[in-house]
Amino acid sequence: MPIVKNLTAALPEPETIDLEALRADLKDGSVELVCVLGPTASGKTRYAVQLAHALGDGAEIISADSRQVYRLMDIGTGKDLAEYGDVPYHLIDIAEPGTQYNVFRFREDFFRAYDDIRSRGGIPILCGGTGLYINAVTGGYDFKSSKPLSAAPQEPAADAPKTFFIGTLVSREVRNARIDARLDARLQEGMIDEIKGLLDSGVPAETLISYGLEYKFVTLYLTGQMDYGAMREHLAIAIHQFAKRQMTWFRGMERSGVRIHWVLPDSSLRSE
Repeated sequence: MPIVKNLTAALPEPETIDLEALRADLKDGSVELVCVLGPTASGKTRYAVQLAHALGDGAEIISADSRQVYRLMDIGTGKDLAEYGDVPYHLIDIAEPGTQYNVFRFREDFFRAYDDIRSRGGIPILCGGTGLYINAVTGGYDFKSSKPLSAAPQEPAADAPKTFFIGTLVSREVRNARIDARLDARLQEGMIDEIKGLLDSGVPAETLISYGLEYKFVTLYLTGQMDYGAMREHLAIAIHQFAKRQMTWFRGMERSGVRIHWVLPDSSLRSE
């Protein structure tokens, strides 16, 4: 009988963040930025907001999401702005739909927000799942290098902040179940109408498709290239695969030497 190997990578062991130690590191400058990262549906935004409250007044969140930068793309990108509560946030709703935002613009916008928060004595928390954007500012890429950007840092730049990385941990099964439930909720909340509105406003179908995932498959449905059932099925599969690629990217960061403190989002803050 052939031996079938388990190809599912083991999850990292969860940790508990010592808030007092993190506060001390932020105070003495050994940490300049806290980064909360994780795959989609892992609870990273909620965790980042809880962390901001736990760290005290002055903590502000900088989004590292390549699609939440766009205005009028709310349901499809899962902005959930109410989740931030009274915590200030940056780099959401800063670009017009139909335009092409990129990692170079993100790097400029990030450092503008980061420097502003630091100048006011605040604590910047970078939060998101776009690994390329996260690496572009925390890995300190030399953007004059001709090498392709990847999960592995290339040439550290002098402006790279000293970063404490926290990863939100969730099993593949739980993550996929959350993805499916969230997708159905967003479809019921009007995601199709939101994307139809973008098409009606003149945003080209090709541009929406280039944004990927929800915008790709719902646009294909709205333009008659896919029926509703196929759209829902293919979109769910695509988001599952996307989340897996995100996790692969973050584990690649670890293999390159980045220390990520993986946590269970609901029970990982400790203050003594």
